[in-house]
Amino acid sequence: MLTLTEKAVDKVKEAIAAQKDAEAIRGIRVSVMGGGCSGFQYGMKLEREQVEGDPVVNVDGFEVLVDEQSIIYLDGTEIDFIETSQGSGFHFNNPNVTSTCGCGESFKA
Repeated sequence: MLTLTEKAVDKVKEAIAAQKDAEAIRGIRVSVMGGGCSGFQYGMKLEREQVEGDPVVNVDGFEVLVDEQSIIYLDGTEIDFIETSQGSGFHFNNPNVTSTCGCGESFKA
């Protein structure tokens, strides 16, 4: 399903710990939605509840939740956290992508 690099795990843990209600946060929700110049975009947010039918991956103290529609596009994806001179953020290494837009913010699968 999905994997996270050690650096991505650390950044998710930092984001959870920074929340006032950190103990109520179950983990992160990763999704794919329509948008961008190539057709699909990734979404990622802190999550408090699981939706029935969500595939769940337990990762070092938190859960990664994915809706049933998004898992089709995310299967085999590795999420990393990168830092460059242009900025930092989560990066999706997705083997299902057939092309991306010029800015790298959206993809086709």
